[in-house]
Amino acid sequence: MGLSAEEKNRYHRHLILPDFGEIGQLRLKRASVLVIGVGGLGSAAALYLAAAGVGRIGLVDDDLVDVSNLQRQVIHTLTSVGELKVKSAADRLLGLNSLITVETHAIRLTENNAHEIISFYDIVVDASDNYSTRYLINRTCVALQKPMVYGAVYQFDGQISVFAPHLGGPCYRCLFKENPEDEGEVIGVFGVLPGVIGSLQAVEAIKLITGLGKALIGRLLVFDALNGVFEQIQVPRNENCVVCSSSKTENG
Repeated sequence: MGLSAEEKNRYHRHLILPDFGEIGQLRLKRASVLVIGVGGLGSAAALYLAAAGVGRIGLVDDDLVDVSNLQRQVIHTLTSVGELKVKSAADRLLGLNSLITVETHAIRLTENNAHEIISFYDIVVDASDNYSTRYLINRTCVALQKPMVYGAVYQFDGQISVFAPHLGGPCYRCLFKENPEDEGEVIGVFGVLPGVIGSLQAVEAIKLITGLGKALIGRLLVFDALNGVFEQIQVPRNENCVVCSSSKTENG
């Protein structure tokens, strides 16, 4: 399965990149990425994954588009208010790149469906907005040996990492051992911030697919938008982690 003339024209700027070329583009074409959450983070991540030519993109979200989302969830428009977010997003992605496949899962990720859904994709982009979902994604990705590209925003700050114990790094639970008490709290978000972090999630997913560069495995990148500062924090593997250690105990 090579690149068509249309694909070569569309992805020309990738094809002339040093160390990327046709091999890198073919890897994207053959890859599949699941984006969990089609809000602020998912908007940017999904748009850039589609534009880059990831062959199959899955979208998970059971929510409807609300006008208050449009301040940061740029994949949606006024005309999609009231629609399922996954439908609105799928239409936008295919409008951007009709050469890819977009699959929609208009459901909430749960213990009953997470394994089945995630198992059909190579990489998971965690664009969720609550801790319980992140813990579920983490447990499932560890069990299935799928990389979890994590992103989160809070007011003016954002963070991103890649959790992949099967690639030698920690899992999400190694870093966040306890469920924070602000679960469900509605917070303000600097509208452009999810775009920055979501775009970086797309960067990490593309690096994992193509093998280019050094993925953020074992490192947490923190962005302070107000001061324009990035800080990198080393995240070691927790040998006693209840999810990814050899003596794991979470969920039995």
